[in-house]
Amino acid sequence: MRLRLIIAYDGRPYSGWQSQRSANTIQDILEKAFQNVAGTHITVHGAGRTDAGVHALGQCAHADVFAKMNPSEWRRALNANLPPTIRVMKSSQAARSFHARFSARGKVYRYLIRNGPILPPHEFGRVWHVPQALQLDVLRPALTCLAGQHDFRAFSAQSGKLSSDTIRTIQKTSLAHRGGLLTLTFQGNGFLYKMVRMLTAAVIRVGQGRDSLESLESRLETGRPKWNDVAPPDGLTLMRILY
Repeated sequence: MRLRLIIAYDGRPYSGWQSQRSANTIQDILEKAFQNVAGTHITVHGAGRTDAGVHALGQCAHADVFAKMNPSEWRRALNANLPPTIRVMKSSQAARSFHARFSARGKVYRYLIRNGPILPPHEFGRVWHVPQALQLDVLRPALTCLAGQHDFRAFSAQSGKLSSDTIRTIQKTSLAHRGGLLTLTFQGNGFLYKMVRMLTAAVIRVGQGRDSLESLESRLETGRPKWNDVAPPDGLTLMRILY
């Protein structure tokens, strides 16, 4: 049986999604939970990677298991073997043709920013604290200009030679502002390494008056010069995968 899982996690204690030698990743810990339940190694395939410190509310993954339990029983058994910072929120049977990564058509990310002199303690590790004043009338068009199909090579932190395929489509962006908490939302067909965090840093820099909207638009048109600022992982959450 192919299990389709919706997974939420607090990314702060972990080294990202993808398995590493340290075994301190979401994938590693999920696979250990599967082994505890099934008595054998089961590979977990995620829809995409999240960096160290990045959170998720709607990460999607699949795993092939023996059908000794139904999906709800698998969910309960896995959660009993997972730390409280990782939870399988939903579990269902998927078609054999379903693949968490290759069947995906898009992703939705949310980035939270606390704009004010004081960071409330309950937001520590979950938002980016930007105490300097932001010009929302400038920040909004900066975020809007990211929508559409662009060559985002200037906004990728990938080391070494970039793939020739750095063109992505951001279908939708939005900005909500309430009581000093800014919520930036990005929906796209795919994202390069650290792309959302680099775009967030660029938009905030424009909102602070430290860079111009024209400079941001030029980078989107030409793919250069390279953008170096990266927003911290704290405020970033993978909200859902689109299929």
